[in-house]
Amino acid sequence: MPKLKTSRAAAKRFKATGTGKLKRMKAYKSHILTKKSAKRKRNLRKATMTDQSNVKNMKKILPYL
Repeated sequence: MPKLKTSRAAAKRFKATGTGKLKRMKAYKSHILTKKSAKRKRNLRKATMTDQSNVKNMKKILPYL
């Protein structure tokens, strides 16, 4: 069986935790920040886990993670 290619775009955006879950950063923190509250921007800084409904597809494009 041939080697599988990792999606480089996904590899830059996701990291695996020790238990195998996928960690990602939140979206909506790059521009148009003036209308967002300080609390909302502060919460967008934190990393979060990938939703369970997307994990199967993410594991497919990140075979060696």
